[in-house]
Amino acid sequence: MAKEVKYILEGFFVNTAKKKSWFSLFLVPLLFISSLVMSSPSASAETGLGLNVDAAILIDAETGKILYEENADKSLGIASMSKMMTEYLLLDAIKEGTITWDQQYRVTEYTYKMSQNRALSNVPLRADGTYSIQELYEAMAIYSANAATVGIAETIAGTETEFVKLMNKKAEELGLEGYKFVNSTGLNNSDLFGMHPAGTGDKDENVMPAKSVAKLAYHLLKDHPEVLETSSIPKKVFREGTDDEIEMENWNWMLPGLISEYEGVDGLKTGSTLLAGQCFTGTVERNGTRLIAVVMNAKDSKGNSSRLARFDAAAKLFEHGFNQFTKVEVVPSNYAFKGNETIEVTKGKEDQVAIAAKEPISLVVKSSEKDLYVPKLELDKESLEADVEKGTVVGKVVVEKTEGEDYGFIDGKSYSTDVVTTGSVERAGFVSLFFQGVGSFFGNVWSGITGFIGGLF
Repeated sequence: MAKEVKYILEGFFVNTAKKKSWFSLFLVPLLFISSLVMSSPSASAETGLGLNVDAAILIDAETGKILYEENADKSLGIASMSKMMTEYLLLDAIKEGTITWDQQYRVTEYTYKMSQNRALSNVPLRADGTYSIQELYEAMAIYSANAATVGIAETIAGTETEFVKLMNKKAEELGLEGYKFVNSTGLNNSDLFGMHPAGTGDKDENVMPAKSVAKLAYHLLKDHPEVLETSSIPKKVFREGTDDEIEMENWNWMLPGLISEYEGVDGLKTGSTLLAGQCFTGTVERNGTRLIAVVMNAKDSKGNSSRLARFDAAAKLFEHGFNQFTKVEVVPSNYAFKGNETIEVTKGKEDQVAIAAKEPISLVVKSSEKDLYVPKLELDKESLEADVEKGTVVGKVVVEKTEGEDYGFIDGKSYSTDVVTTGSVERAGFVSLFFQGVGSFFGNVWSGITGFIGGLF
C-alpha cells in the first residue's frame, strides 16, 4: 500500500512539473483516493457468534425453526447426549405400559462391574441389589450414571445388544441422519470391559451431527415433555436414608444454584469423552419461548477442552436467540389473499365460495428481518363442484423469505397451513342446473361466433 501511494505521488509530481497537464492534476488524485478505497477492508458479513466449538445449532423448540447453525451436518461424537435416546425409549415404554416406574431391576455382572468405576460417572450398585426403574432413571437423567443406563436398556430389551437395535430403529423413525448408536450410554466401547454390544467394534462410539442431536431433543420434548421434571433437578440424593446414599449433582451446571446458572434452563443432557470432547444439549424457556441449543467439543479461549466452555457457548446461543429473534404472526387467523378471497363453484346454488387460511402462522425470526417473510398462496384447483362443504381444502399458504439466507426447520418442512372454504354451497336443483346448462351452451356458442367473426378481420 505505501509503495503504491509513493509511486502514484511520484508520478503526479513528474507529470505536473514536466507537462503541467490538467488531466494529470485531476486523474492522479482520483487514482490515489481509489487506491485507498480498494485497499481498505470491506464490511464483513456475519461470521458467527465467536463459538469455539466443532459444531453448534440453535432452534425454536415449538416450531423446530433453526435460528443458527455452524457445521451442524457433520457426524461427531455425542458421548452421554446419547442418553436422550435411552430416555426417549424408556418414556415410550412407560407410556405404552410395558415398563412401570416401580418395576424392579436386578443387577447383572455387567452393570455391577461398570457401576464400581466412579471415573465413568456412576452411582455404585450392589451386586445382589435390586433397584426401581424410577431410581435408575433419575440417576441417568441427573447424574448421567452409566450402569443405571445399561440397567434400563436391559429391562426394556433384555440385553444392551437388542436395545441398541431399538435406538437405531427409533433414530430412523425420527428422520435423524448421520447417526450410529453402538451402546446405550455414549461411552466408548473400549470402556465397557469387553462386554460391549454384539456386532459393534471394541473402540466404537456413538456419533451424530449437531442437527440430528437437536432433532432428537426436539422430538423428546414434543413427545415426552415430562422429561424436564427430572432433567431440571440440580441435586438429589440417590437412595437417601440408606447405607448406599450418594449425592448426585447434575452435570448441567446451567441449572439454578450451579456454577454456570442461566435463567430459565431446565435441561437437557451433557456429554464428555475423549472422542466427543465437551458437549451439551441445553434447553431454556423465557416469556413463553423455549429454545434448544447443541454445542459439540467446546473449548476455552486457549483451545483447551473445558466443561465450563460448553455452557459458555450455550449461553451465547441462548442470548443470540432471545436478543436477535422475535415471534411474528405472518398469517393472521382467517387470512384471505387480496384478489383470491373466493373460488369458483360449478353446479351450485351459488357460483363462488369464500376461502381463507385454516390456521394462523407464527414464526420466530430475526427482528430485523420480520418484514422479509411473506405468505404465498398455492391453490390446488381453479374451481369446485357442488356440493361444497365448509372446511374443504383447496390449497395451502406457504411462508417464504423474500431475500437472504434462511436455515429452515429441523425436520425439513416448510411452514404452511391449508387454505379452506369458509362456507358451504349446496348443489343446485334440476331446474337451476338445466338453465345453467342452457346458459353455458349459448355462452359457448356465442363465444364461438364472436371468435369466428373476429378471425375474419
